Amino acid sequence: STLSPPPPPPPPQYLFIEMAHLALTQLQFACASVPTGTDASLKRSGFKAQNLRFQYESWIPSSNVKSKTVSSRNSLRACMSVREATVPKVAVAPLELEDPVEPPLNLYKPKGPYTATIVSVERIVGPKAPGETCHIVIDHGGNVPYWEGQSFGVIPPGENPKKPGNPQNVRLYSIASTRYGDSFDGKTGSLCVRRAVYYDPETGKEDPSKNGVCSNFLCDSKPGDKIKLTGPSGKVMLLPEDDPNATHIMIATGTGVAPYRGYLRRMFMESVPNFKFGGLAWLFLGVANSDSLLYDDEFSKYLQDYPDNFRFDRVLSREQQNRNGGKMYVQDKIEEYSDEIFKLLDGGAHIYFCGLKGMMPGIQDTLKRVAEERGESWEIKLAQLKKNKQWHVEVY
Repeated sequence: STLSPPPPPPPPQYLFIEMAHLALTQLQFACASVPTGTDASLKRSGFKAQNLRFQYESWIPSSNVKSKTVSSRNSLRACMSVREATVPKVAVAPLELEDPVEPPLNLYKPKGPYTATIVSVERIVGPKAPGETCHIVIDHGGNVPYWEGQSFGVIPPGENPKKPGNPQNVRLYSIASTRYGDSFDGKTGSLCVRRAVYYDPETGKEDPSKNGVCSNFLCDSKPGDKIKLTGPSGKVMLLPEDDPNATHIMIATGTGVAPYRGYLRRMFMESVPNFKFGGLAWLFLGVANSDSLLYDDEFSKYLQDYPDNFRFDRVLSREQQNRNGGKMYVQDKIEEYSDEIFKLLDGGAHIYFCGLKGMMPGIQDTLKRVAEERGESWEIKLAQLKKNKQWHVEVY
């Protein structure tokens, strides 16, 4: 007997269609099954939808299978759209930290500080940065709850040189984490501290006797060291959450970025049931050079994951020039976007300033000049912003 010849292979376009249907089925399953908890759970799933791109319009045949294929393609697009719009966030606990309607204030005072423990001290600037800035994680065991935008007081060891026999004075530092801390369990808080070092103008040499007492104590700390905390304190920089779709314009120099790191982690990193941020967060960060940028990896990730909700302008005074050819400072960058910023403020946006107090005169002068160019009185506008609680300043 003779064998029948094998059937001819299907046309190439049908193989592509079957492959597309298979990919669609797998993708739809993945869309339905990817967990929405922690980043670790996403990694365990083995699925990263943001890296998948399907473009097969060019080889779709114009036959009677077109409608079925187009329907599948539309389903694929819808599924991808949902995944790309839903970046997995980190689960946080305990959620009871969301319950109080008023922020905790001054739970520990200078005469009765809380003794916490240093978890880690990490230098977070590059080798070409002028000076050293450290990210310091402190374990308070959940006993010093705080809200984003508040400050810890730190009492360094030793005697107060102006009052022998008495402890050092309290130094305030803006908290650089959310209420859940860097480990997302409500037991830690973080500080962003620049080591204050004094150089004699005549000799150019460091004079340790005039160095910042508390900043050097913190930057020199080791895991396990004890630290005396007071607070938390402050209400000016609290993040308003009554409108989750509000605009927040955040302006910082150097370590003034600390409270904004807490805001942004709460907006974009943490899965907080009662706060689903859908507005705009716009950060201006002024530092000396690229090596001085703080938390740049975190902020860059938000740009990638939430391009419609986060804007980030880096202001590098030693690497960028303003429109007049001089060094670029935050007030110059604000002037570049002045029309947009004023329109956002007119629409109810909040604006925050945090950093060295020397930043404010230049910023105020710029805003006043822009207001006058727009035919407005800056004094009247500023008074209105303060009245509406849109104006938040914490400088040191």
